[in-house]
Amino acid sequence: MHFSTTAILAFTFASIASADLHYSGLCVDRVGGQNVYNDAATKAACGNYLMRNTGSKQWDTCPDCVMQNKGGVDFCHSEAQHIGGDELNYYCKLNGAADSLAD
Repeated sequence: MHFSTTAILAFTFASIASADLHYSGLCVDRVGGQNVYNDAATKAACGNYLMRNTGSKQWDTCPDCVMQNKGGVDFCHSEAQHIGGDELNYYCKLNGAADSLAD
């Protein structure tokens, strides 16, 4: 299922530009210059991040990564803010998405 950029922006996600830590994120594709939600990549990326264990930094693990839904949009959420922007972007691309968005 795909949602337009408007739905994503209404959900208050901002483009990832750095390795900042985030509470939530999702994967998107680019269609006609617009970001379009990628459900399959989001779910797969969240699962990848849940299994991640690459070191001792906050973004190296996400033991609390879970899928949540708000306004009909599924997204990956970490209550403890374990989601790193670069790492989420890597997993989104690994699972076939063009980019990622996070808050």
